[in-house]
Amino acid sequence: MKRLLIPFVVLLCFHAYAQEPALESAKKKLAANDFTGAKTDLTKVLDGNPKNKLALNLRGQARFGLNDFYGAIGDYNAALEIDSTFADALNNRGEAKTALTDDEGALPDFNKAIRFNAKFVDAYTNRGLCKFNLEDLQGAYFDFSKALELGPADADKYFNRGVVKAELGEFVSAIDDYSKAIELDKSDPGLYNYRGVAYYNTGNLDLSIADYDQAIKLDPKDALKYENRALAKTAKQNYKGALEDYTKAIELNATEPETYNLRGVAKFNLEDNDGAIADYTKAIELDDTNPVYYDNRALSKTEKEDYAGAIEDYSSSIELYPSDPETYFQRALVKVSANNKYDACLDFKRAEELGSTEAKAQIKKNCK
Repeated sequence: MKRLLIPFVVLLCFHAYAQEPALESAKKKLAANDFTGAKTDLTKVLDGNPKNKLALNLRGQARFGLNDFYGAIGDYNAALEIDSTFADALNNRGEAKTALTDDEGALPDFNKAIRFNAKFVDAYTNRGLCKFNLEDLQGAYFDFSKALELGPADADKYFNRGVVKAELGEFVSAIDDYSKAIELDKSDPGLYNYRGVAYYNTGNLDLSIADYDQAIKLDPKDALKYENRALAKTAKQNYKGALEDYTKAIELNATEPETYNLRGVAKFNLEDNDGAIADYTKAIELDDTNPVYYDNRALSKTEKEDYAGAIEDYSSSIELYPSDPETYFQRALVKVSANNKYDACLDFKRAEELGSTEAKAQIKKNCK
């Protein structure tokens, strides 16, 4: 019986040796994003040995790269049936579930991956992203910090933690992380854009604009960056500069209603009410469910003494959002200007009922 073990052992060694080049070849194809080639090679390996957990895990990655997330999960499941402590397969399965927006299902996989490999940096990062999606910001903060602690430090890790800090309102600390990320990668426009947002939220408008300038220099085709810079310019009352940026943003993306609305606000502040009305009208064409667009157009119509048009817009706004005291108050003021005090008083009283502190004085002044 002992003699029978000898050829069996030799056969196993030969089999493992024969598969190694195939696995290495597949890994190179995965690294080169040749997912179809890698999948083909790994399927051949698995035809010879269906219990090869390494090949199953790698084929799962190939399928993931081909956006076959369910197929990837099937391979990871098979690998984990062979070895339930296979941390890499657990992490990869979690990634596939996250790609399917199943963050609740992915979280236990990342937890297990970390349990079986307490220094698994990618698993901490992935779990942090999963927790972020599940709005567990403190948990995400811990995981991204742990990934940085384990290292090596890179721009993505600092960026991830910076985003969480910003979501938590810790903008100064977020700026620190974004700055460290930029030190490691000065070519990423997104890093400057996010730091610009953080500077904006701390009131550092000049630094914010400087970051947006750099972000736009690196990526001049992103409408959002122009819109962000326009917001900072508006805060500095540089309405002409804001108008130029909103116009550029619209050139790049003409389907975003909010950009037209914000450009309308810039035009309103430059006393171009006709231009503002045109932009608000375009915003409404793209999204007729936002009451703010009607409110803003009503203001410009009021400036032009188009009281009937303003009342109509405020009425549309109230239909969409009937619990805003300010809209009733503004419609009442227009009705006073239109010499319709009876209806104005009804609006003032409704505004007061909804909590307007300004309506009481107007009732005393206009309503007997």
